[in-house]
Amino acid sequence: MINPAGNECQFYYEDFFRGQSEQECRLIRRNPRSLSWQPNDCSHCPVPDILQANSSPDLVLEGTIKKGIFGMNRKVEVKAFCSRHLIDVDQPHVGCPRCAKERPGLQELFGDES
Repeated sequence: MINPAGNECQFYYEDFFRGQSEQECRLIRRNPRSLSWQPNDCSHCPVPDILQANSSPDLVLEGTIKKGIFGMNRKVEVKAFCSRHLIDVDQPHVGCPRCAKERPGLQELFGDES
């Protein structure tokens, strides 16, 4: 679904059908330690870019909204975890390093044509 910032995000949900007014980020809602979500949090959220760069089904994300200095400049922090290898992923845009090592190389895919 398209979030308020105009990006495609699988965690954003809205329902304005027949007078309803519901908007939520389901990633943030799953984290009880996070501040409550506001629509303007989508404008500086890294999750849509992560999802576009890495579509691994084993990548699990956890989002947290934290206050900045003097209660201003809220930011969305994202932690990533590989459910296949049970390790933290430091670079969620790139993905799990162990999953990357398991993928076959190009020569294995196309055969050795040299």
